[in-house]
Amino acid sequence: MFNQFQILGRRSMSVFQRLGQAMLFQLQILAGLPGLLRHPRLLIQELYSVGVQSLAIIVISGLTVGMVLGLQMYNTLVDFGTEESLGPVVALSLVRELGPVLTALLFSGRAGSALTAEIGLMKATDQLSVMEMMAVDPVKRVVVPRFVAGVISMPLLAAIFSAVGILGSYMVGVGLLGVDDGAFWSQMQHKVSFDKDIWNGIIKSFVFGIIATWIAVFEGYTAIPTTAGVSNATTRTVVHTAFAVLAMDFVLTAIMFGES
Repeated sequence: MFNQFQILGRRSMSVFQRLGQAMLFQLQILAGLPGLLRHPRLLIQELYSVGVQSLAIIVISGLTVGMVLGLQMYNTLVDFGTEESLGPVVALSLVRELGPVLTALLFSGRAGSALTAEIGLMKATDQLSVMEMMAVDPVKRVVVPRFVAGVISMPLLAAIFSAVGILGSYMVGVGLLGVDDGAFWSQMQHKVSFDKDIWNGIIKSFVFGIIATWIAVFEGYTAIPTTAGVSNATTRTVVHTAFAVLAMDFVLTAIMFGES
Protein backbone atom coordinates (compact mmCIF):
# COMPACT_ATOMS: atom_id res chain seq x y z
CA MET A 1 0.00 0.00 0.00
CA PHE A 2 2.80 2.42 0.89
CA ASN A 3 4.51 1.72 -2.43
CA GLN A 4 1.30 2.58 -4.27
CA PHE A 5 1.18 5.97 -2.53
CA GLN A 6 4.81 6.54 -3.49
CA ILE A 7 4.06 5.81 -7.13
CA LEU A 8 1.01 8.09 -7.05
CA GLY A 9 3.07 10.85 -5.43
CA ARG A 10 5.86 10.58 -7.99
CA ARG A 11 3.40 10.68 -10.87
CA SER A 12 1.58 13.67 -9.40
CA MET A 13 4.86 15.54 -8.93
CA SER A 14 5.83 14.67 -12.49
CA VAL A 15 2.56 16.10 -13.81
CA PHE A 16 2.98 19.36 -11.86
CA GLN A 17 6.61 19.60 -12.93
CA ARG A 18 5.60 19.17 -16.57
CA LEU A 19 2.89 21.80 -16.18
CA GLY A 20 5.37 24.21 -14.64
CA GLN A 21 7.77 23.66 -17.53
CA ALA A 22 4.95 24.36 -19.97
CA MET A 23 4.08 27.61 -18.19
CA LEU A 24 7.70 28.78 -18.26
CA PHE A 25 7.89 27.85 -21.93
CA GLN A 26 4.77 29.90 -22.60
CA LEU A 27 6.42 32.89 -20.92
CA GLN A 28 9.38 32.47 -23.28
CA ILE A 29 6.98 32.52 -26.22
CA LEU A 30 5.27 35.67 -24.98
CA ALA A 31 8.65 37.33 -24.48
CA GLY A 32 9.53 36.55 -28.09
CA LEU A 33 6.37 38.01 -29.62
CA PRO A 34 7.78 41.53 -30.22
CA GLY A 35 10.66 40.07 -32.25
CA LEU A 36 8.19 38.52 -34.69
CA LEU A 37 7.39 42.00 -36.02
CA ARG A 38 10.86 42.10 -37.59
CA HIS A 39 10.24 38.82 -39.43
CA PRO A 40 6.68 38.92 -40.83
CA ARG A 41 7.63 36.52 -43.60
CA LEU A 42 8.06 33.72 -41.06
CA LEU A 43 4.51 34.29 -39.84
CA ILE A 44 3.11 34.30 -43.37
CA GLN A 45 4.82 30.99 -44.15
CA GLU A 46 3.44 29.39 -41.00
CA LEU A 47 -0.05 30.77 -41.62
CA TYR A 48 -0.01 28.99 -44.95
CA SER A 49 1.34 25.78 -43.44
CA VAL A 50 -0.93 25.73 -40.39
CA GLY A 51 -4.05 27.44 -41.69
CA VAL A 52 -4.38 27.17 -45.46
CA GLN A 53 -3.24 23.56 -45.63
CA SER A 54 -5.83 22.64 -42.98
CA LEU A 55 -8.70 24.03 -45.05
CA ALA A 56 -9.46 20.80 -46.90
CA ILE A 57 -10.17 18.70 -43.82
CA ILE A 58 -12.07 21.58 -42.19
CA VAL A 59 -14.34 22.16 -45.20
CA ILE A 60 -15.05 18.48 -45.84
CA SER A 61 -15.67 17.74 -42.16
CA GLY A 62 -17.82 20.84 -41.70
CA LEU A 63 -19.96 19.97 -44.71
CA THR A 64 -20.55 16.37 -43.63
CA VAL A 65 -21.21 17.33 -39.99
CA GLY A 66 -23.73 19.95 -41.12
CA MET A 67 -25.50 17.47 -43.39
CA VAL A 68 -25.72 14.88 -40.61
CA LEU A 69 -26.96 17.52 -38.15
CA GLY A 70 -29.59 18.68 -40.62
CA LEU A 71 -30.86 15.15 -41.13
CA GLN A 72 -30.85 14.19 -37.45
CA MET A 73 -32.39 17.45 -36.23
CA TYR A 74 -35.10 17.30 -38.87
CA ASN A 75 -36.09 13.78 -37.85
CA THR A 76 -36.40 14.99 -34.25
CA LEU A 77 -38.12 18.31 -34.92
CA VAL A 78 -40.67 16.90 -37.34
CA ASP A 79 -42.15 14.78 -34.53
CA PHE A 80 -43.09 18.03 -32.75
CA GLY A 81 -44.14 19.90 -35.87
CA THR A 82 -41.27 22.39 -35.56
CA GLU A 83 -39.17 21.41 -38.57
CA GLU A 84 -39.12 25.10 -39.60
CA SER A 85 -36.75 25.66 -36.65
CA LEU A 86 -34.07 23.54 -38.29
CA GLY A 87 -31.97 26.58 -39.25
CA PRO A 88 -31.48 28.11 -35.79
CA VAL A 89 -31.06 24.72 -34.08
CA VAL A 90 -28.24 23.71 -36.42
CA ALA A 91 -26.67 27.16 -36.40
CA LEU A 92 -26.62 27.37 -32.59
CA SER A 93 -25.20 23.86 -32.32
CA LEU A 94 -22.38 24.70 -34.71
CA VAL A 95 -21.59 28.23 -33.59
CA ARG A 96 -21.72 27.55 -29.85
CA GLU A 97 -20.21 24.09 -29.55
CA LEU A 98 -19.46 21.86 -32.52
CA GLY A 99 -17.67 24.44 -34.63
CA PRO A 100 -14.97 25.47 -32.11
CA VAL A 101 -14.59 22.03 -30.50
CA LEU A 102 -14.43 19.90 -33.65
CA THR A 103 -12.18 22.43 -35.36
CA ALA A 104 -9.77 22.27 -32.42
CA LEU A 105 -9.73 18.47 -32.51
CA LEU A 106 -9.21 18.40 -36.28
CA PHE A 107 -6.57 21.10 -35.97
CA SER A 108 -4.74 19.03 -33.39
CA GLY A 109 -4.84 15.92 -35.54
CA ARG A 110 -3.63 17.66 -38.67
CA ALA A 111 -1.66 20.83 -37.84
CA GLY A 112 -0.82 20.22 -34.16
CA SER A 113 0.77 16.84 -34.77
CA ALA A 114 2.67 18.28 -37.74
CA LEU A 115 4.04 21.12 -35.60
CA THR A 116 5.17 18.69 -32.91
CA ALA A 117 6.83 16.35 -35.42
CA GLU A 118 8.51 19.22 -37.26
CA ILE A 119 9.99 20.82 -34.16
CA GLY A 120 10.86 17.43 -32.68
CA LEU A 121 12.75 16.42 -35.83
CA MET A 122 14.57 19.74 -35.82
CA LYS A 123 15.69 18.91 -32.29
CA ALA A 124 16.60 15.34 -33.18
CA THR A 125 18.76 16.51 -36.10
CA ASP A 126 20.47 19.18 -33.96
CA GLN A 127 19.06 22.09 -35.96
CA LEU A 128 17.96 23.83 -32.77
CA SER A 129 21.42 23.33 -31.24
CA VAL A 130 23.02 24.84 -34.35
CA MET A 131 20.78 27.89 -34.00
CA GLU A 132 21.92 28.34 -30.40
CA MET A 133 25.56 28.06 -31.50
CA MET A 134 24.90 30.82 -34.05
CA ALA A 135 23.38 33.02 -31.29
CA VAL A 136 19.88 32.60 -32.72
CA ASP A 137 17.15 31.93 -30.16
CA PRO A 138 15.26 28.85 -31.46
CA VAL A 139 12.17 29.80 -29.46
CA LYS A 140 11.91 33.17 -31.20
CA ARG A 141 12.88 31.84 -34.61
CA VAL A 142 11.04 28.52 -34.71
CA VAL A 143 8.39 28.37 -32.00
CA VAL A 144 6.91 31.89 -31.87
CA PRO A 145 5.86 32.11 -35.57
CA ARG A 146 4.19 28.71 -35.35
CA PHE A 147 2.40 29.58 -32.13
CA VAL A 148 1.06 32.88 -33.45
CA ALA A 149 0.00 31.27 -36.73
CA GLY A 150 -1.96 28.61 -34.85
CA VAL A 151 -3.70 31.13 -32.63
CA ILE A 152 -4.69 33.26 -35.64
CA SER A 153 -5.78 30.32 -37.78
CA MET A 154 -8.04 28.61 -35.27
CA PRO A 155 -10.88 31.22 -35.12
CA LEU A 156 -10.84 31.54 -38.90
CA LEU A 157 -10.99 27.77 -39.40
CA ALA A 158 -13.78 27.48 -36.82
CA ALA A 159 -15.79 30.17 -38.62
CA ILE A 160 -15.33 28.35 -41.93
CA PHE A 161 -16.34 25.05 -40.31
CA SER A 162 -19.55 26.57 -38.92
CA ALA A 163 -20.42 28.37 -42.16
CA VAL A 164 -19.89 25.26 -44.29
CA GLY A 165 -21.81 23.19 -41.72
CA ILE A 166 -24.80 25.52 -41.99
CA LEU A 167 -24.59 25.24 -45.77
CA GLY A 168 -24.59 21.45 -45.48
CA SER A 169 -27.67 21.49 -43.26
CA TYR A 170 -29.37 23.84 -45.74
CA MET A 171 -28.65 21.44 -48.59
CA VAL A 172 -30.23 18.56 -46.68
CA GLY A 173 -33.06 20.42 -44.95
CA VAL A 174 -34.23 22.63 -47.81
CA GLY A 175 -32.94 20.73 -50.82
CA LEU A 176 -33.84 17.19 -49.80
CA LEU A 177 -36.37 17.32 -46.96
CA GLY A 178 -38.50 20.25 -48.11
CA VAL A 179 -38.02 22.74 -45.27
CA ASP A 180 -39.16 26.21 -46.29
CA ASP A 181 -36.24 28.29 -47.56
CA GLY A 182 -37.43 31.57 -46.04
CA ALA A 183 -38.19 30.05 -42.66
CA PHE A 184 -34.76 28.40 -42.53
CA TRP A 185 -32.86 31.69 -42.90
CA SER A 186 -35.28 34.10 -41.22
CA GLN A 187 -35.53 32.08 -38.01
CA MET A 188 -31.77 31.65 -37.96
CA GLN A 189 -31.30 35.42 -38.21
CA HIS A 190 -33.85 35.96 -35.47
CA LYS A 191 -32.58 33.35 -33.01
CA VAL A 192 -28.79 33.54 -33.45
CA SER A 193 -27.30 36.56 -31.69
CA PHE A 194 -23.88 37.96 -32.51
CA ASP A 195 -23.14 39.14 -28.97
CA LYS A 196 -24.35 36.02 -27.18
CA ASP A 197 -23.70 33.20 -29.65
CA ILE A 198 -21.26 34.11 -32.42
CA TRP A 199 -18.95 36.18 -30.24
CA ASN A 200 -18.78 33.51 -27.55
CA GLY A 201 -17.96 30.96 -30.24
CA ILE A 202 -15.12 33.19 -31.43
CA ILE A 203 -13.78 33.43 -27.88
CA LYS A 204 -13.93 29.66 -27.53
CA SER A 205 -12.05 29.07 -30.76
CA PHE A 206 -9.41 31.63 -29.77
CA VAL A 207 -8.85 29.94 -26.40
CA PHE A 208 -8.74 26.51 -28.07
CA GLY A 209 -6.21 27.87 -30.55
CA ILE A 210 -3.93 28.95 -27.72
CA ILE A 211 -4.27 25.58 -25.97
CA ALA A 212 -3.80 23.40 -29.06
CA THR A 213 -0.83 25.31 -30.44
CA TRP A 214 0.81 25.71 -27.03
CA ILE A 215 0.67 21.96 -26.40
CA ALA A 216 1.92 21.19 -29.92
CA VAL A 217 5.00 23.43 -29.83
CA PHE A 218 5.82 22.51 -26.22
CA GLU A 219 5.71 18.78 -26.88
CA GLY A 220 7.84 19.21 -29.98
CA TYR A 221 10.41 21.42 -28.28
CA THR A 222 10.78 19.12 -25.26
CA ALA A 223 10.60 15.84 -27.19
CA ILE A 224 13.34 13.27 -26.63
CA PRO A 225 15.58 13.63 -29.72
CA THR A 226 14.99 10.13 -31.05
CA THR A 227 12.53 8.58 -33.47
CA ALA A 228 10.53 7.05 -30.63
CA GLY A 229 10.68 10.29 -28.64
CA VAL A 230 9.24 12.36 -31.49
CA SER A 231 6.58 9.72 -32.13
CA ASN A 232 5.53 9.72 -28.47
CA ALA A 233 5.48 13.52 -28.39
CA THR A 234 3.19 13.60 -31.42
CA THR A 235 0.83 11.15 -29.75
CA ARG A 236 0.82 13.18 -26.53
CA THR A 237 -0.03 16.31 -28.51
CA VAL A 238 -3.23 14.83 -29.92
CA VAL A 239 -4.31 13.17 -26.67
CA HIS A 240 -3.52 16.06 -24.33
CA THR A 241 -5.11 18.59 -26.68
CA ALA A 242 -8.32 16.56 -26.80
CA PHE A 243 -8.49 16.37 -23.00
CA ALA A 244 -7.65 20.06 -22.54
CA VAL A 245 -10.08 21.30 -25.19
CA LEU A 246 -13.01 19.25 -23.92
CA ALA A 247 -12.36 20.25 -20.31
CA MET A 248 -11.98 23.92 -21.20
CA ASP A 249 -15.12 23.74 -23.34
CA PHE A 250 -17.12 22.72 -20.28
CA VAL A 251 -15.64 25.58 -18.24
CA LEU A 252 -16.27 28.18 -20.96
CA THR A 253 -19.79 26.90 -21.60
CA ALA A 254 -20.62 27.10 -17.89
CA ILE A 255 -19.33 30.69 -17.76
CA MET A 256 -20.91 31.89 -21.01
CA PHE A 257 -24.24 30.08 -21.09
CA GLY A 258 -24.70 28.80 -17.55
CA GLU A 259 -27.01 31.63 -16.54
CA SER A 260 -28.87 32.01 -19.82
